[in-house]
Amino acid sequence: MQSFRSTDTYVASEELISAVNIAMTLEKPLLIKGEPGTGKTMLAQAVADALDRRLIIWNIKSTTKAQDGLYVYDVVQRLYDSQFGGKAVDNIAQYIKLGKLGEAFSAEDPVILLIDEIDKADLEFPNDLLWELDKMEFYIPETGETIRAKQRPVVIITSNAEKELPGAFLRRCIFHYIEFPDQEQMEKILRVHFDRLDDKLLRQSMEAFYYLRSLDGIEKKPSTSELVDWVRALQVSGIPVSRIRKEIPFAGVLLKKDKDIETMKRRLR
Repeated sequence: MQSFRSTDTYVASEELISAVNIAMTLEKPLLIKGEPGTGKTMLAQAVADALDRRLIIWNIKSTTKAQDGLYVYDVVQRLYDSQFGGKAVDNIAQYIKLGKLGEAFSAEDPVILLIDEIDKADLEFPNDLLWELDKMEFYIPETGETIRAKQRPVVIITSNAEKELPGAFLRRCIFHYIEFPDQEQMEKILRVHFDRLDDKLLRQSMEAFYYLRSLDGIEKKPSTSELVDWVRALQVSGIPVSRIRKEIPFAGVLLKKDKDIETMKRRLR
């Protein structure tokens, strides 16, 4: 059986690597939590790259229903065709469109299925998927067809903990919380993103970054992705490295609230 390791573009902790491989071995969904910017969504792409599998992404919104991931029956189009289309409408299957879960089940080769930000949906959404994720199948009553997974997909589910997920759903998942990277791991992450990174720039930018994250009063702490953008901005600007920690230039790349920027400025005076 294939196993997951860190890739050239994604640095994973040993705990995260173990969680992914255990979930694949036990054939259970992997539920990933962690603060924004810790690489939850990117994990699915990394697993797909490492295993050389196609990635199917189901982005969850507040209006998403479990049914959307299974299939959609376009009854409006069928009605239109019956009245104005001039073609036979007896074959209901032509009006059935598989959702992302249905697409993953129907794939000839094993795929990675990402259910991204599941906590954005209503509270019933996770429970409505229990059968499908357990049995890897669902029934389409309009056609009398059962869609079964040809190859069991690796299911990765992300959550930003905006809502508590139901206990029945949690019991069916392998859970892992991605801790925010320490400075050693963050350095590895940055070096993955930059072919050449000046050591002084790296040291000063990381010092400033973790200083901001430690400040009391910062409501939205800067994330890993924002640090990558900030370092890129510093490289392009050519600002002297000695000014980075003292002034924290381009603070708007790291901090996204005016109150947080004001807090930073007060502390730097």
